[in-house]
Amino acid sequence: MTDRRTELAENLARVEERIAAACAAAGRKREEVTLIVVTKTYPASDVRLLHELGVRHVAENKDQEAAPKAAACADLDLTWHFVGQLQTNKVRSVAGYADVVQSVDRLKLVRALSTAAVRAGRELGCLIQVALDAESGRQGDRGGVAPDAIGELAAAVDEAPGLRLDGLMTVAPLEGPYAGRQQAAFERLVEFSSSLRADRPAANMVSAGMSADLEEAVAAGATHVRVGTAVLGVRPRLG
Repeated sequence: MTDRRTELAENLARVEERIAAACAAAGRKREEVTLIVVTKTYPASDVRLLHELGVRHVAENKDQEAAPKAAACADLDLTWHFVGQLQTNKVRSVAGYADVVQSVDRLKLVRALSTAAVRAGRELGCLIQVALDAESGRQGDRGGVAPDAIGELAAAVDEAPGLRLDGLMTVAPLEGPYAGRQQAAFERLVEFSSSLRADRPAANMVSAGMSADLEEAVAAGATHVRVGTAVLGVRPRLG
């Protein structure tokens, strides 16, 4: 465990250096960017070590793994983000531990999350996942709504009991006009965020960038970056 703690500490330090350098290059303050460590496929023991090392935001993408892990770490002051494509039959479970759901991409999901949040007596932060490769009326290959649906979903979250609109999220598209152009994609998301904040100033989260492209996300104006491999490294997977 000591070796694992050392490994995580060294990896975190390298990621911190990257974020700090990216902020400096973009003329931004370091505190403007929050690191979310994506702990999917890694055990609760790693989450506890990360907490010891100062991490306060963690993310998961599958409820069947996230729920027991969150329960095992319930004594820690962590903010849990759910970042995966979410089926409505998993919503009640997710609403029990997630603080923020970053993958809101359809009206049916908004309604289900609202019902579950009210039942659990909790308020869930919601990010609308934007698919920059999706045509109007369609979803992206990696989840998310077409940009022209942001307004409709935002209005639905505004009106939904138990939900709070926190901002927007995207995953760099693998196809379409932004394929291979991560910074351009993230800059487009920031433009959508600016429009959203005109009427909803509190919805100021912009979640973009992962291990390979966090610098591009910071340069574009992301407020949160989701980093997994660069922190946790490559090790035997669960299951």
